[in-house]
Amino acid sequence: MVDVDGVISLFAGGWETAEGSFHSIEGIPHFLSATAASHLLGLAEDFELVWASGWEERADEHLPHLLGLPAGLPFLRFERAVGRANAHWKLEAIDAFAAGRPLAWLDDCIDDACRAWADARGAPTLLVRTRPERGLTAAEARLLRSWARSLAA
Repeated sequence: MVDVDGVISLFAGGWETAEGSFHSIEGIPHFLSATAASHLLGLAEDFELVWASGWEERADEHLPHLLGLPAGLPFLRFERAVGRANAHWKLEAIDAFAAGRPLAWLDDCIDDACRAWADARGAPTLLVRTRPERGLTAAEARLLRSWARSLAA
């Protein structure tokens, strides 16, 4: 499960140190990390990549041609009911898509509710929290690759 904002689209001055470029996407400026995109391409060897972002289908509309990522990746749709007692707004959709399969989730907003959900799952689950100004780096990519290969062993 791959979030976009804070994983590929960097915040908080990340553009000062990261490789990438600015793009206007639906009128909103985004600094897209070429480094994160490169790591995602490498991770596609070990993972089924799924967009788990508020961008929903727009991730596939914009990111493949801007960053050279594969087109046609699945994406999740999210309920956004105001006042809902959902601890983290992505959990229900992620849980439904993953069902009982192992999953790794890359996001800059992993919180205690996410950790409790992951601990309660019956399938192996790895939560990887990125720093929004750095996004997906070599350190997180190594962790993900190692985890995937440990499951395969």
